[in-house]
Amino acid sequence: MTIQPSNEETLLEDGALQRAIFNSANFSSIATDAKGVIQIFNVGAEHMLGYRAGEVMNKITPADISDPQELVTRARALSTELGTVIAPGFEALVFKASRGIEDIYELTYIRKDGTRLPAVVSVTALRDVHNVIIGYLLIGTDNTARKQVEADQKKLDQRLRDQQFYVRSLIESNIDALTTTDPAGIITDVNKQMEELTGCTRDELIGSAFKSHFTDPVRAEAGIKLVLREKRVSNFELTASTRDGKQTVVSYNASTFYDRNRNLQGVFAAARDVTERKEVELELRLAKAVAESASQTKSDFLASMSHEIRTPLNAIIGIADILVKTPLSAEQRKFVDIFVRASDNLLDLINDILDLSKVEASQLDLEQTSFSLKDHLEKIMEMLVVRAHQKGLIFTSDISPDVAANLIGDPTRLRQVLLNLLNNAIKFTEFGKVTLHVAPEAGPTSPQMLRFTVTDTGIGISENKLGTIFERFTQADSSTTRRYGGSGLGLTISKRLVELMGGHIWVKSSEGDGSVFAFSIPLEISNLQSNSFSPKIDDQAVSLIHPLNILLVEDFPDNRTITLAYLQKLPYHIDIAENGLQAYEKFIEGHYDLVLMDRQMPVMDGLTATRAIRKWEKEHHLSATPIIALTAAALKGDREKCIAAGCTAYLTKPIKQDVLLRAIQEHTSKVIVLNTESITSTPSVLIRKFSDQIPIFLRNRHLDIATLRRALEQSDFDTIEFLGHGMRGSGGMFGFQTISNIGMELEEGALSADKASVSKSIDDLSGYLQGIHMPLAKI
Repeated sequence: MTIQPSNEETLLEDGALQRAIFNSANFSSIATDAKGVIQIFNVGAEHMLGYRAGEVMNKITPADISDPQELVTRARALSTELGTVIAPGFEALVFKASRGIEDIYELTYIRKDGTRLPAVVSVTALRDVHNVIIGYLLIGTDNTARKQVEADQKKLDQRLRDQQFYVRSLIESNIDALTTTDPAGIITDVNKQMEELTGCTRDELIGSAFKSHFTDPVRAEAGIKLVLREKRVSNFELTASTRDGKQTVVSYNASTFYDRNRNLQGVFAAARDVTERKEVELELRLAKAVAESASQTKSDFLASMSHEIRTPLNAIIGIADILVKTPLSAEQRKFVDIFVRASDNLLDLINDILDLSKVEASQLDLEQTSFSLKDHLEKIMEMLVVRAHQKGLIFTSDISPDVAANLIGDPTRLRQVLLNLLNNAIKFTEFGKVTLHVAPEAGPTSPQMLRFTVTDTGIGISENKLGTIFERFTQADSSTTRRYGGSGLGLTISKRLVELMGGHIWVKSSEGDGSVFAFSIPLEISNLQSNSFSPKIDDQAVSLIHPLNILLVEDFPDNRTITLAYLQKLPYHIDIAENGLQAYEKFIEGHYDLVLMDRQMPVMDGLTATRAIRKWEKEHHLSATPIIALTAAALKGDREKCIAAGCTAYLTKPIKQDVLLRAIQEHTSKVIVLNTESITSTPSVLIRKFSDQIPIFLRNRHLDIATLRRALEQSDFDTIEFLGHGMRGSGGMFGFQTISNIGMELEEGALSADKASVSKSIDDLSGYLQGIHMPLAKI
């Protein structure tokens, strides 16, 4: 115990502690006399303030190196605090210490180089043995780091306040009513829109239950639970209610939110007023209902009109079909030809209107079937070649070798578009050519995007009409309609069909220079080999394995007459029923191989009769007898209704003879067998077969003469070769071998560009045709 005081005394006597303190570089030690003049200025003070001890000792006070403004401020504050006047100098720095009060304060020193040093200063009065103040000790530490931290914290606090203000601004500016709740569904914050939605203030809402502000609290609470379970909910509908009873339908989108440690904090929900949207939706539903009702009314009207128009039209076309095959005088044939053309035009118009209506009502379905494009185009060209040749036009088609032979698509709608375009081209072309070209589209976007191009040398279309050419009931001008006829629906339907098939159609033309109509459609390549052989039924060359027993069900006498006339040359046994009830009674009493069933009849309609027959067959364990529906209905769903009722097939009136016979052959086991020996054994049989076409064939050859002479004048040997080749192949088939021989001479003369030989052949043809004695009306 005696060692410690001895050590302390030694330490003090040696001055070791004093030297250690005053020589420390970590803080400044400044000692002054009683008047404040610096007596000691340690190493730390030199380092921190930039002065050498000799520059300040016995020369200045600490107040001389302090911020003057801070001295003034400190003096004023101390004067107020202690109730006495304190001068803003050294006295302000040591006044508290002189009164024995502990004093630690912040002070800014001014370094020798003029820079500022924030410091924390501790002041102690130095006293002698009599307790008299002999000086002061000011120990200072560098406060820069703490000041920087405080400054940074101040900036951070300001940024946080700014961020909070920004977030609050976002929340308040949102058009939706925003709400946050804790996991229990108690509201923790809202924006102004939520106040307006509920009629409550923010203070009233915070702390209240979310569910209490809606007309269906159970559903509102379930919504909060759903968010907690699913983490997110969209378009959750609720009805908010204010205190005065105002209700607003809102759609909530909500999600859970978490703190930085991923601890669940609650639910954030945004509600949007959808009252107006709900009203619009209601209006749209009502409008849709009205539109659907109107569409149904339109469909019903079309179905009714289709049946009412097609029924008498079936009689007209059927009678014309029969009459044209009977011996007629020249005048009678002319009259028959007129009403054949008129009835065909009327049927085309009806079909156009129905097709357009079905396309616009999205009631037209496309089929996807394999077909041979070459065979398909050949049939189309056959349908139009006579008409083209009647006008003296060159009518050709070609398929690029890059086009696949067999394709998958809707051949029926493709044929409809091509017939429309080719018919128009022939109609509006007086001289020259009509050509069809098929090639792959450049840069195909499908396995086989094909471009079909119809080019003519006709009247063309003026530039100002090109933009409306595909609109309904539109032709180039009113004179076009008067001169060429037509409804103006063909191009509209073609455009809609092409677009329905996934393609597009366009036209290039100028008035007087012809037109180019083109369309591109996607068609897939088929691996199946199409069967191009489709035998035609010749009523003069058929035999039967066994006669067919047919029940014809038809209430309209003219239609019965036509159907019987179609079948009269065939060894069929035909019974008649005038309504569905008679048909059912006859069927269960007799035995029939086939039923031809009209659809709309009095007493019992065809579909009801078909269902009754199918039910009777099932009850008696009999196999189904083929029933072919013959109907004037041609709208979407009619075929499906017939098949659903039990019909085997479906034919739309007016029905051509070959179509009916082909359907009978397809759907009965007792098929028609073509007697090929009788067809090919003698040329006379061929002549009889094509006898109805002979007048047209000769008339076309008369027209060819004028075309050949114009081609010879222009040295157009391609046209001469084309026409000669055609005559060479067709003359003998019609029984005119001389025309075949002249055709061969024309072809050879054109190949050698021998004008003299061609001229002689044209004269030979003209003379030969003039020598054929046939009534002019037929030619």
